[in-house]
Amino acid sequence: MQKMIQNADFNQNLKRLRAEKGFSQNNLVSRMQTLGSNISRSGYSMIEIGARNIKVTDLVALQQIYKVDFAEFFKGIDPHE
Repeated sequence: MQKMIQNADFNQNLKRLRAEKGFSQNNLVSRMQTLGSNISRSGYSMIEIGARNIKVTDLVALQQIYKVDFAEFFKGIDPHE
């Protein structure tokens, strides 16, 4: 199972993108599940607060839902952290 290590900027980027699209966590998770994710709303919430890592496949689902470049998820992250 592939996962990514998160940091505060990554978590804030997830929240920012969701807010910009006007999605609730429930709405977003429903869309992710439509794309084949088995994530729950509470699981997604844990990702946003940094208590859980995100699966690469879920990040791909988010990219498809938001229709943004992957760089949007990594804004403000120093590559040497």
